[in-house]
Amino acid sequence: MQTKIPCFDRHHHILALLFAGFYLLLGSSLNNAAPLPPKNAAPSSLVLSCGSPDGASATDSDGRKWDSDSKFLQDNGNKNSSVVAKAETQDPSLPSDVPYMTARIFTTETTYQFPNPNSTARLLLRLHFYPSSYPGFNISNSYFSVHAGGFTLLSNFSAFITAEALSQGYIIREYFLAPIDSPTLNLTFRPDGNSPAQNQSFAFVNGIEVISPPEIFDQEVALSGVGSQNDGSTNFGDTESMMSIGASSLQTMFRINVGGQYISAKNDSAGLMRSWYDDTPYIYGAGVGVSLESNDTISYKKLPEYTAPLDVYRTARSMGPDPKVNKNFNLTWVFQVESNFTYLVRFHWCDWEFDKLNQRVFSVLLNNKTAESVADIYGWTSEKATPMRKDYVTYVADGKDDQHLLRVDLHPLTSTKSQYIDALLNGLEVFKLSDAKSNLAGPNPIISDLMRKHLESEEKPKAFAEQKKTDTGALIGGAAGGAAAFGVAAVIVFIAQSRKKRALGSDVGVTSWLPIYGNSHTSSSGGSKSNGSTANISSDAACNCRYFSLAEIKQATKNFDESNVIGVGGFGKVYKGVIDGDTKVAIKRSNPSSEQGVNEFQTEIEMLSKLRHRHLVSLIGFCEEGNEMVLVYDYMGKGTLREHLYKGNKIVLSWKQRLEICIGAARGLHYLHTGAKYTIIHRDVKTTNILVDDKWVAKVSDFGLSKTGPNMNQGHVSTVVKGSFGYLDPEYFRRQQLTEKSDVYSFGVVLFEVLCARPALNPSLPKEQVSLADYAMHCQRKGTLEDIVDPQLKGKIHPECLKKFAETAEKCLSDHGIDRPSMGDVLWNLEYALQLHENPDGLTKSASLAGSESKREPQDSSSIDLLAMHRSTLSLESETDMTGDDGNTDDIFSQIVNPQGR
Repeated sequence: MQTKIPCFDRHHHILALLFAGFYLLLGSSLNNAAPLPPKNAAPSSLVLSCGSPDGASATDSDGRKWDSDSKFLQDNGNKNSSVVAKAETQDPSLPSDVPYMTARIFTTETTYQFPNPNSTARLLLRLHFYPSSYPGFNISNSYFSVHAGGFTLLSNFSAFITAEALSQGYIIREYFLAPIDSPTLNLTFRPDGNSPAQNQSFAFVNGIEVISPPEIFDQEVALSGVGSQNDGSTNFGDTESMMSIGASSLQTMFRINVGGQYISAKNDSAGLMRSWYDDTPYIYGAGVGVSLESNDTISYKKLPEYTAPLDVYRTARSMGPDPKVNKNFNLTWVFQVESNFTYLVRFHWCDWEFDKLNQRVFSVLLNNKTAESVADIYGWTSEKATPMRKDYVTYVADGKDDQHLLRVDLHPLTSTKSQYIDALLNGLEVFKLSDAKSNLAGPNPIISDLMRKHLESEEKPKAFAEQKKTDTGALIGGAAGGAAAFGVAAVIVFIAQSRKKRALGSDVGVTSWLPIYGNSHTSSSGGSKSNGSTANISSDAACNCRYFSLAEIKQATKNFDESNVIGVGGFGKVYKGVIDGDTKVAIKRSNPSSEQGVNEFQTEIEMLSKLRHRHLVSLIGFCEEGNEMVLVYDYMGKGTLREHLYKGNKIVLSWKQRLEICIGAARGLHYLHTGAKYTIIHRDVKTTNILVDDKWVAKVSDFGLSKTGPNMNQGHVSTVVKGSFGYLDPEYFRRQQLTEKSDVYSFGVVLFEVLCARPALNPSLPKEQVSLADYAMHCQRKGTLEDIVDPQLKGKIHPECLKKFAETAEKCLSDHGIDRPSMGDVLWNLEYALQLHENPDGLTKSASLAGSESKREPQDSSSIDLLAMHRSTLSLESETDMTGDDGNTDDIFSQIVNPQGR
């Protein structure tokens, strides 16, 4: 099962995985630093496992002790206002049994009363929800509100819908409550009447944390940009304006360790138990920059240690070494938020590279409005390797679709004559401020009609233990999320299920705390999108595919009806459509408000219009009219390979099916590398870019990042690094030199993903397991790979077949490209593995490819049969046209059986 990352404790998740959301903060400003607490002093806290026996305590996987919640309950004269329950099943994504496997369920309004140790300071409140099935309760009927200290934290909240829409196993909500002039804090849960079965509605909670933290917010914060209040009458002004947040409560929305790895709660500073996630799922565009890590000694100096862990300041993301490239793009992160709220954005900086003024100067923008016109980290700190942080607030109004996004840009400055054209960031936190009505609650995520039908068609398990997937049957070219990052976290990991769960820019004011844009589907070159973006498309390309009018596209998609959305990628939404009466198609529409994507649009048309192969997704046509860029593809009825691996789908692929899909994808990639006129490097090979049609034929998709080399005399193409983290060739990342072996590395990750049925990045796992590539290689070398094989496959793979498959994947992941096999070698070995699976006794081990291509000779009749079979599979299909320009079809794939130069 794909790991499901909690909305805030992710992921992630995704996932993340996967794929998950991200959060938290600390610290006072550099100029207004709060006194440091005693070293190693932990904040006073209550850590409660709800529903656990009175007087009992339990320890979670981090060694943290959770006590019973019962003594803090106020029954208000009704001793039956709450019941305790135990979850019927345990989701694999849960970090621990405690506190998630027990719950306190409220059938009527019920209040907890906690001591408030300091009436002039904020309280940190965390609520943990695990929307499982509990005996006698239907979790889908649970709708409730939560109030604390005079603030509405949740309203009409459905943890079940939220987790289902965001593909998360559990939910964590974190708040910093405004000071309460009372010796106690009342926390009230009230079932709401909006449940489908109103008289059966109930509230529940699994864990509660009440922490008395250090003062981590200043009373006043710099205002950024221009935003209107609800009545449209108030402008925030420029960054010299200040806003008091003293009376506001805050909700943690995102907390990311920029350029670094996931930092678990137990490794947080000052005992605040915050999780810091990988930033890659939130990076907008292909300009991901480079990750940096310092070996210098980092000293907090004037900054309180509780602001953030040192690991946040030891790592960073910068734009990279090429000033010519850097001038043309920003470092950008995009977060999906709720409109009509003010957000506090906290930046964490530490520059250990430069020790003089004006060496690295950049501007900071929030939603395209200037927050900091001239940012010089050394100029602020006057010392090298010294952490600092700055806070800004900005208002996100209700209006255009893009205003539901919070966009953070760092732009290098040349006007200051900065020595280096670069920008840098170490960490980022985003908090939502309560509105004038003391409200922090937002709506539940809304699932599209198509996704809802898909979910309703599945069997509902007694426990919400399986991650649900959207119906991405027509998903094409990168219109999926991965993870994961997030994320990770990446997360990574974490990469991006929200791309499936909610279409970017939908009209409903809902939020999914996962990335909208990944790092692999938008151009870093920027440039305004014009009506003439197809002017650069060759006449051959234009003639080889069909041009659609915008009217035809709107008719095919019912005017871009949201119910037809089947996925979202960096380029934009993907719709299921019908053309010519009954032909199903997948229609990828660019985000009209984006200034990026033109390059991908042109590249996709140029590439796919000239490529025809059974294992490459087919481009039918395109539309470029007004402010719209649209691509039309064949409909892929079975969706992405990824969605058939992580058990959200009812269909569990057999090992033979998985092998055949891998072989098909390898054929498509081998054709790109050797069968076309020029070498074509895909540059974004991953399981969401391998699609499956109704007959389970695999096809490689998404050529928006592909590169061609007319002769490859140098053996590589020098280019800015683009791709998806978790699949990215480390040699390409280090040297910025792209070869076809970069695709081989990514495909090696895909092979392990197929074998282990887990995301490439999963930041919710222990550090050594976050990266599938690293962990699988570790297990392979130790001889324990079978321990991480998909449980659905245990005992169903012949040992010799597994050995050949694993060896192939291992060779693909060699650190240096020269040590990796060609895609032809990979294809050969996968075909051989399939033969071993189907006929393990009829093939000799000596028939495998252990040496170079030039030494491959069949050893016996079995090997000869395999060779003949392999040549047959590489010949032209009757329904495809792979003929080269010279008309020679026989040698397009002859390198395997008859090696020769290009």
